[in-house]
Amino acid sequence: MSNLETWRSLLTERDTGEVVTKALVRDVELPGGAGTMALITLDNGFDHTKPNTFGPHGLFALNGALSEIAARTDLAAVGVTGKPFVFAVGADLKGAATMTSREEARAIGALGHHVFRRLGELPIPSFAFVNGAAMGGGLEVALHCTYRTISSGVPAIALPECFLGLVPGWGGTQLLPHLIGPARAIKLIIENPLSQNRMLKGAQAFELGVADAMFEPADFLEESLRWAARVLTGDTVVARDSYADDVWDKDDWDKAVADARFLVDMKLRGASPAPYRALDLVALARTAARDEGFAAEDEALTDLLMGDELRAGLYAFDLVQRRAKRPAGAPDAALARKVTKVGVVGAGLMASQMALLFARRLEVPVVLTDLDENRLGKGVGHVHAEVDKLLAKGRVSADQANRLKGLVTGSLTKDAFADADFVIEAVFEEMSVKRQVFAEVEAVVSADCVLATNTSSLSLAEMGAALERPERLVGFHFFNPVAVMPLLEIVKAPATDDATLATAFAVGRTLKKSSVLVKDAPAFVVNRLLTRFMGEVIAAVDEGTALEVAEHSLDDLGLPMTPFALLQLVGPAVGLHVAETLHAAFPERFGVSANMAKLVASGKPGVYLPDFSLDPEAVALFAGGSAPSTAAEVRLRVLRALAEEIQIMLDEGVVAAAQDIDLCMILGAGWPFHLGGITPYLDRSGLAQPRFLPPGTASVPA
Repeated sequence: MSNLETWRSLLTERDTGEVVTKALVRDVELPGGAGTMALITLDNGFDHTKPNTFGPHGLFALNGALSEIAARTDLAAVGVTGKPFVFAVGADLKGAATMTSREEARAIGALGHHVFRRLGELPIPSFAFVNGAAMGGGLEVALHCTYRTISSGVPAIALPECFLGLVPGWGGTQLLPHLIGPARAIKLIIENPLSQNRMLKGAQAFELGVADAMFEPADFLEESLRWAARVLTGDTVVARDSYADDVWDKDDWDKAVADARFLVDMKLRGASPAPYRALDLVALARTAARDEGFAAEDEALTDLLMGDELRAGLYAFDLVQRRAKRPAGAPDAALARKVTKVGVVGAGLMASQMALLFARRLEVPVVLTDLDENRLGKGVGHVHAEVDKLLAKGRVSADQANRLKGLVTGSLTKDAFADADFVIEAVFEEMSVKRQVFAEVEAVVSADCVLATNTSSLSLAEMGAALERPERLVGFHFFNPVAVMPLLEIVKAPATDDATLATAFAVGRTLKKSSVLVKDAPAFVVNRLLTRFMGEVIAAVDEGTALEVAEHSLDDLGLPMTPFALLQLVGPAVGLHVAETLHAAFPERFGVSANMAKLVASGKPGVYLPDFSLDPEAVALFAGGSAPSTAAEVRLRVLRALAEEIQIMLDEGVVAAAQDIDLCMILGAGWPFHLGGITPYLDRSGLAQPRFLPPGTASVPA
């Protein structure tokens, strides 16, 4: 049995629900007498909302097209392009998540290599015309071609595999470093995925050298074909850096890999294997022959496809791509009221951030109020300064900047809210203050105006108890920085009606946030879990554990920051206030550290100095305990506490399901994809009793 037959029997016997990307071939006569090109269009038959992907059937379809092309003697070149707006976005991840054997995993890697490399090994030149999004295996198709053009309108170029727990496994780690150099290749393969899966635009990819020529979207294919004809006739000579000619400096290559390894260690501390495997492959690419390099990719792909980190990553990816777009428990969107003006109570930093976001996304007037002219001027001035920064970066035009500044105004009285449809408060986290604010707002707004609170921990039921219409109060909890963090916790109080809730979800969607419906419970989801997490670490330090030991006890999870670094980010006073709120609600599980109170009283911003070394004076405030724990004991203590708290939250109905807990931790706290949030990790570690998710969810199926 040939390799192809073996791969076919391994990979196509099960129905994985693959949406097959076809390879449609047509002949194109190139201008200037350059000859005939066989142009392959990748197309799965759907519009751009369902991009082209490669599962086994799609790979066999492309292989069949290439076999027919290879048998011809009348062709000058072969070209590959995509359907409108999409080139191809990589492997069929749904199919990858169903694999149960190393044989299957190795077969999909080897099949991809076998098919894609044919593009670079035909007796005629091959051209990739990257007309739209090209990610993962889609970009690797283009890398195998002899030449590449790209549209300036392409919104996303990326190799996102390390973000999910994989490596570029169909040639990317071997081909890209020789095309653009190891340092630039590592940026695409490792640095961008680890920076919240950053994507490149078409022009950025062209500047890096990923493509040889760039054309405008309107006539992209026509210009690409003309360019290809000139290359074939010799009128255009493609010049590339020396990396493309297999000439490089060993020390430069080794330094690029070493620098990246330092970066990965800083971010992950060994927590996820994929970036390290990718670095090893890039290092190998310096000396490896193509067969050796591709075989190493197959081996890495096999190991990672059969690892739990990837399955957790795919689970997390599915949450962000699907569940976040259809929030569990959200009411009928048709109930939402139109929002034509927004009011923001307060003009501090958080309020200013919200005002700018509302103005940019809703494109409606936004009015800020505060107690005096000075505060108000600072708030509106901050918004205008941020608009100027957007203008300087080219993210808005001069006209857009002027319009945004015109939309955001200030008022010393709440009468300015009279015609607002949505008013949100961002004042001090104190119940009496918020109740007074809403009493004043309710006195001037219309009967249908939604009243939203950005509280991070307080009870909405208590906040709305004195309102004439408590049914219009809803929690609208942003995370800082407002423009960056994608999560929005939408809180339903007992009295909140469906029209208010639907309006909140509609506004959240327009703001381009991922909204999760949460119950009116102390600190909701993210802050409740992070406070329990922090509380256990601080308690261990209070008991005598060295601060450095407790601080690094969970490094192997690869969290975005250590516990005391997180405390420094949110501020000790805020951390203490939330701890006190939760202690009042659940005194048996949430303590209030006397040493934390000392830290707040000292006025210090945290335990770190500006150079990120520990502040001896701050550390000394936590001295005195006589029962120290080891790092392993602190780690186990924290994880057991999280497992307990999540189960209690699910029993209380704080969210609809464990998946919503994970979605909140990924989007609101930056917990890594390779953990799947938190519940898959607790399941795998055996600390969740009973399990939060069925076996095989976010882990390798039995």
